Amino acid sequence: MRPARVLHERPRSLYLAAAEPRIPARKAAPFVTDQTTRLVLPSHIEAVADVAAAATDFVKNCGATEETAFGIEMAVREAVTNAMVHGNQEDEAKSVEVVFNCHGNELEVEVKDQGEGFDPAGIPDPTDPSNLMKTSGRGIFLMRTFMDDIQWIARPEGGTAVRMTKRF
Repeated sequence: MRPARVLHERPRSLYLAAAEPRIPARKAAPFVTDQTTRLVLPSHIEAVADVAAAATDFVKNCGATEETAFGIEMAVREAVTNAMVHGNQEDEAKSVEVVFNCHGNELEVEVKDQGEGFDPAGIPDPTDPSNLMKTSGRGIFLMRTFMDDIQWIARPEGGTAVRMTKRF
């Protein structure tokens, strides 16, 4: 399922028309409203790239910088990968839902799976010397690094929702 794209045209520089030398007019603020995009995906790993691309487009339309967009994309990749692989056990009958909300200079991303749930406090610290050579276990660390706030919520109908917030 392809997300609906919301495009905003940014105002171009305006100039006063006069016989005197041209003086640039004050730029108007870009017209930005609250935006929401919702994606529902089967639990197969190939869909992660599509979600990451949608995240990047959405975040840039919200006015985030390239650097901020990169960090958000990384956090979204990790959250969606965790939902598909660890939450849904790559069961394609189960879906992962991703909702992007932009409110002014704040982005909220919620990733929902249909798995058994887990305790994020039980995840080993990837910076501990005994974990440095492990090939996995860094996703939550990256999510915490790139986002300002993260919450894990047990869903009453089953599964976990990860809610991540970034202010820019």
